[in-house]
Amino acid sequence: MTTKAEIIASLKTNYPTLRSGDDEQGYTELSPADYQTTIEGWAINQLARTAADAQADTDKAILLAKFGITADEAKLLLS
Repeated sequence: MTTKAEIIASLKTNYPTLRSGDDEQGYTELSPADYQTTIEGWAINQLARTAADAQADTDKAILLAKFGITADEAKLLLS
């Protein structure tokens, strides 16, 4: 599993700077503190999505086991 620090490092590589604003009023680069806060927020959100996806996969596996069927058999039943 990817750690928060690894996600932050990847985000900083992919987004070395961040700007806010719009085409009409112009853009300004985020301050270092705002940049760090934004990147950390993105990392937390990514971790939460990953955890939610993993939980959904676990829940699905438990349900399939209760029914005693495979994922492919469940797809056939629902088609």
